[in-house]
Amino acid sequence: MYIVYIKSIVNPKLIEEIRKRLSRIKIDAILESGYIEQFIEDDPNSIFPTISNSERPDKVASKILEGRAAILVDGTPFALVVPMVFIESFQSSEDYYARPFLASIMRRIRFLSYIISTLGPAIYVALTVYHQELIPTQLLISIAEGRERVPFPAILEAFLMIFTFDILREAGVRLPKPVGQTVGIVGALVLGQASVEAGLISPIMVIVVSSTAIASFAVPAQTDSGTVLRYIYLVLAGLAGGFGVIIGLLLTLIHLASLRSFGVPYLWPIAPLNLSGLKDVFIRMPLWSMSKRPEAIIWSDFDYYKQNPDLMPSPPRKGDN
Repeated sequence: MYIVYIKSIVNPKLIEEIRKRLSRIKIDAILESGYIEQFIEDDPNSIFPTISNSERPDKVASKILEGRAAILVDGTPFALVVPMVFIESFQSSEDYYARPFLASIMRRIRFLSYIISTLGPAIYVALTVYHQELIPTQLLISIAEGRERVPFPAILEAFLMIFTFDILREAGVRLPKPVGQTVGIVGALVLGQASVEAGLISPIMVIVVSSTAIASFAVPAQTDSGTVLRYIYLVLAGLAGGFGVIIGLLLTLIHLASLRSFGVPYLWPIAPLNLSGLKDVFIRMPLWSMSKRPEAIIWSDFDYYKQNPDLMPSPPRKGDN
């Protein structure tokens, strides 16, 4: 096991804390880096990961250059990187290789995908059961016609579809890759079509759950939390409609604000607010404008800048060769 960092950038207290947590581990064997992650994370009862992992050398190297530390474990290609903030789940290495316009659009799509994957079925249940007046008349008529033969309430219908999707996904993971993909695609098509024709599931529910399933793959770092939240929000929507969903969102936000990753606030740079850090949150500003390292992670003013702050490209002036 190795701890990888840049001595002139990383906070010495971070390395000291990592060594302290690693020294507490007493176990017969470490078969994968996931063992280490579960032993040293800040809040083991949280559904949100506070330690990031990656098998991409470029991603790990970029985090180390920001002042983070990586933990390498023998026998596994996945490196653990600490500390972690929530926004990292929506950032991709390709964001920084492309121009900022496309990268910003794709990042917003990831945010939207995470919202759809966690709130999609809950919003559908809340609207169809408690808030029908918010649905356009023509759409409400189409939903009512589709649900005319369905014998189950909307919340049970959503649970059945989501549970079926999770079974197909788990089966696909356990089977060999070619077979697993076939099982997932064919199973979804056959079960979805058969359920609609049998009157067990409404067509609109198939669309909602299918959209939710596809959107869940856009943010793989938050797949676990998204799956758990999907069921929680669905129960709250079935019990109290939109009010229950809002209560769930508030409790989730409070929990996120309380999390720390090796002393770093999990919602940084949104809470606490940091204007410099916001350049790489909802949009990806040009690389020449992001000259500072994350202020919540670095410790030395000497290494505050990771690049020359005056790198904005410009056309040559008249007379220059």
